[in-house]
Amino acid sequence: MCLGIPMEVVSIDEQNKIAEVALGGTRQQVRLDVINEMPKLGDYVIVHAGFAIYRLDKEDAEETLALFEEIVAHGEAEIH
Repeated sequence: MCLGIPMEVVSIDEQNKIAEVALGGTRQQVRLDVINEMPKLGDYVIVHAGFAIYRLDKEDAEETLALFEEIVAHGEAEIH
């Protein structure tokens, strides 16, 4: 199973089709070659394997990230 992570776009190099994205203090560069719609600064994109594959609105991104946090919290409770 593969998992795409919503990350916020913090810079864009349109000429080279690269964006810098951030989440929780982590930043990385991703390719914009296959994305469904070109993002703008502050937009969220689903990142998978070094590519931004889908632009999504902030509300959807925040909801998805909250669900990931719940999964992690639940998993930690199961371990202890």
